[in-house]
Amino acid sequence: MGWAIAVHGGAGDIPLSLPPEKRLPREAGLRRCLDVGIAALKAHNHPLDVVELVVRELENNPHFNAGKGSVLTTSGTVEMEACIMDGKTMKCGAVSGVSTVVNAISLARLVMDKTPHIYLAFDGAEAFAREQGLETVEMSHFITPENIERLKQAQEADRVQLDYTQPIPKEVPKEAAVADGDSQTGTVGCVAVDSEGSLATATSTGGIVNKMVGRIGDTPIIGAGTYANHLCAISATGRGEAIIRGTIARDVAAVMEFKGLSLKEAAAYVIDQVPRGNAGLIAVSSTGEVTMPFNTTGMFRACATEDGYSEIAIWDSPTK
Repeated sequence: MGWAIAVHGGAGDIPLSLPPEKRLPREAGLRRCLDVGIAALKAHNHPLDVVELVVRELENNPHFNAGKGSVLTTSGTVEMEACIMDGKTMKCGAVSGVSTVVNAISLARLVMDKTPHIYLAFDGAEAFAREQGLETVEMSHFITPENIERLKQAQEADRVQLDYTQPIPKEVPKEAAVADGDSQTGTVGCVAVDSEGSLATATSTGGIVNKMVGRIGDTPIIGAGTYANHLCAISATGRGEAIIRGTIARDVAAVMEFKGLSLKEAAAYVIDQVPRGNAGLIAVSSTGEVTMPFNTTGMFRACATEDGYSEIAIWDSPTK
């Protein structure tokens, strides 16, 4: 048994031809966040603090769809969501519809620590953030030129999409483009276990490009996009509606508990039950196992364990 950590920056239709200017900053961001998490675990920080710290770093990186890099709704606004959960106590906190809070994951942590509730959304979540003194900014802080362009592309194609969807060639008929055009990416997450077997998970997202105002995905829903108990911690990514239907995160823990499978076997089984092209997840177990399966083209991911193993990858072949 030893500590382990995994990080993701979204799973989906990530083409092998992804240009270096899009790929390299994300790989560098994953590497930095992994290093931050490793240092925190080595300093004996609690996994709950570790996952919050790492996801804050991801939220502050405009190359990922969370916080600063959040994608836009059909109205051109930002509606962020986040969730955090402790495996030992099963305490958790979640938020949706956040538009001015710099780090939604820290707001979710405060919901867990400072309220009798689990989930706050929209005006109530925003008011609670101000009440607690969290850093807030104008919504324009989160709106990047790249995401304005993504929204324009999505609206021209009359579709919702996530942030790795490639531009649609103008000459392609809209019907052909929309048929299988929805990208399955756009979340960040971290799972961690310490050398004593304590587990935690955190997930954050801007949602999907051109989503309806008020749409809520899997990220803040306990058991769908985020879950931790005494056996494992999971953070999912992909098409939120498919992840919610499949209760993916909870199912990994359930399959481990009731079928007696290992973490790797359980996660692979659960992902296999989801229609192809829809989901990925990262998970760690109380014994220090780590797994990062996905059924999409790729998933921005990284992991490390106390025994010295580390990996940073997008597609099937890891990049060291």
